[in-house]
Amino acid sequence: MPLNTQIPSRQKLSAKIVGALLGFLALALCAIGVTLYLSWQLEGSAAAINDTGSLRMSSYRLAILLAQPDAGDTAGTAPRQAGAARQMAQIDATLAQLRQGDPQRPLFLPPTRAIVGEFVHINTDWQRELRPAASALAAGQGADADALRRYLVRTDVFVERVNALVQLIERDSETRTFWLRASQLALLALAMVGTVSLIYLMFSLIIEPVTRLHDGLHRMKDKDFEVRLAVDSVDEFGQLAQGFNQMADRLQALYGNLESLVHTKTAALEHNNRELALLYDSAAFLQRPQPVEPLCEGFLQRISDYFQADGGSVRVLDAGRDNLHMVVHHGLSKRLVEREHCIKVGDCLCGEAVQKKVTVIHDLRKLDKGYELECHREGFVTVSVFHMYAHQQHLGFFNLHFRTPRELDAREKGLLETLGQLLGTAIENLRLGAREREMAVSEERNLVAQGLHDSIAQGLNFLNLQVQMLDQSVRDGKLDDVAEIIPALRAGVQESYEDVRELLHNFRSRLAEGNLIAALETTVDKFRRQTGIVAELVADVDGAPFPREQQLQLLFIVQEALSNVRKHADASQVTVRLQDSHDFLLSIEDNGAGFDPALLEGRGDSHVGIHIMRERAQRIEATLAVSSQPGVGTTIALTLPQAHRRAA
Repeated sequence: MPLNTQIPSRQKLSAKIVGALLGFLALALCAIGVTLYLSWQLEGSAAAINDTGSLRMSSYRLAILLAQPDAGDTAGTAPRQAGAARQMAQIDATLAQLRQGDPQRPLFLPPTRAIVGEFVHINTDWQRELRPAASALAAGQGADADALRRYLVRTDVFVERVNALVQLIERDSETRTFWLRASQLALLALAMVGTVSLIYLMFSLIIEPVTRLHDGLHRMKDKDFEVRLAVDSVDEFGQLAQGFNQMADRLQALYGNLESLVHTKTAALEHNNRELALLYDSAAFLQRPQPVEPLCEGFLQRISDYFQADGGSVRVLDAGRDNLHMVVHHGLSKRLVEREHCIKVGDCLCGEAVQKKVTVIHDLRKLDKGYELECHREGFVTVSVFHMYAHQQHLGFFNLHFRTPRELDAREKGLLETLGQLLGTAIENLRLGAREREMAVSEERNLVAQGLHDSIAQGLNFLNLQVQMLDQSVRDGKLDDVAEIIPALRAGVQESYEDVRELLHNFRSRLAEGNLIAALETTVDKFRRQTGIVAELVADVDGAPFPREQQLQLLFIVQEALSNVRKHADASQVTVRLQDSHDFLLSIEDNGAGFDPALLEGRGDSHVGIHIMRERAQRIEATLAVSSQPGVGTTIALTLPQAHRRAA
């Protein structure tokens, strides 16, 4: 029987136990019912004996009352008649009680033929003979000595019949008492037999199967896998024994093949560890900042060593021209590299794989001899093609070449496809990094151009006008004008020279170990020495350090603000203040001439210095505000909220 077969309801262990218990309960209830019935019958018979025996006493009392001498007057006759009437009524009531029975007492005559017949004779004698005679004697009708003598004789006969009825009832009670005791003995025997039967049933249905199962488990604990249990029933224990046997079969097979299983699991674990080591090493290597050729070379070397490939290559797709350029190669001849250094999408087997964007493992032995490939001529038998992807963008593929036949299972294919995604992501990151650097250089060049326009270009334009005026004055021979123009030229050249030096210094500024405070102190100190203006740095910094990009932008903003102070403010004191608590606050205050902010807003972006500072503030998601009044000074305030602050 299969282990999962549904057990028939009548074969279930619970059905057997419940059926046996219900059977014994039914037998016990029957025996108890018989005993109770016999006890009830005996109680009724005992009451019937008492009432029947009372008929004798009532009959003799009636006879005594009737035999009393007559007093000769009416007063003496009346009590005798009343007493006789009471005795007759009592006898009538007793006979009626015996005839009808009383289940409440209980009282009833045993329903045998002899007892019922004897009672009928007694009742008939009383109703037809004795009672009429007693009524006549009590009334004084024919009350002579002969009538009284005849009545007494009839009373003796009546009492004899009553005695016979009592004896019949007593003999019936003796019989019923015998059967009561027999039923009690049967009930006792049933209890003993039921107990023994239930014990046997429990042993056969539960204890014996559990004992066999316990012995089997004990033997199996001692590595005796030959043990089997007999399946001699179809109940739960039968299924349990069958399941034990199946478990023993499986354990015996497993224990017999344990060594081979351990070897297989160990080999699989070692293979998993090697795969994880390859993935970890490759991922760590591909994250290093390096050019694409060393990146691909290291990647190809690792997978070639892991899969014991005899050769390989990495090709990058030029989507615009549908070209596949070989970036690095390993184990390939110079001739093969020269012939296939650049192939088209769709050419050769590799190009077809790129066109279809599917992983391909070619068995070159199965190719048509008339279509022999260059790699086949090189002695390679198996060539695999795995693609490189980054963000679902196809970037190229890499090959593994084998000189002996090699089949890659699904697990190895999945590993190589994952490695292809890692390589594609690394190459794409290199490209994105290069583009980001290009964008940064372009943006910085734009700021340099704006700075040159704001300082050098305007100075050169002023010098150009002065030179033209000098040329015109020389031609006209106006030496006085020449004497006035030359100092202006000299001052303009000096101004342009200082602007160039300041721009060069600012663009060469670097942060020592990312220390913004030290860089600002150096900048403020140099400003103080070059201009003679009193400059002070007040820093209350308690926040986390900024990334280098944000620190550089803050340094450039301070440099640009100080440059504007030098050129335009005509100030005698400058304060650079840093406050870093919840939000970062940077302010540059001077006591110079100031200006009207409305005029600045009207000029728009033509004031390149302010525009450059705002662009740098936007790069770090900060806000820049300029407040000034003529004759009061200028304050430039930069605010960097905590939500936009990046961690170093």
